[in-house]
Amino acid sequence: MAESLGPRLYSCSNCRNRVSLHDDIISKCFQGRNGRAFLFSHAMNITLGPKEDRHLLSGLHTVADIYCADCHQVLGWKYERAYEVSQKYKEGKFILEKAKIVKEDW
Repeated sequence: MAESLGPRLYSCSNCRNRVSLHDDIISKCFQGRNGRAFLFSHAMNITLGPKEDRHLLSGLHTVADIYCADCHQVLGWKYERAYEVSQKYKEGKFILEKAKIVKEDW
């Protein structure tokens, strides 16, 4: 078996800008705007949009959309605040939509 030369990464599907590490996935069981999404503990090479309150499947949250820093495609969102106690674990975490990211260096 061939060994990986570096960390397994996810990149923007549009421009291949690296946006997160596979090791930073918390859960693959989330729903984005356009289908499945992953919850990540960290993201890189992104910019954040303005914060807004949004009603999601799990309740009311304050979120900021995440954009690729290179091509400005919307990739998902960052949880800024959760109003329900059971959802507080999401605060500071990132949703990246599966359709907007690709595996890189696997």
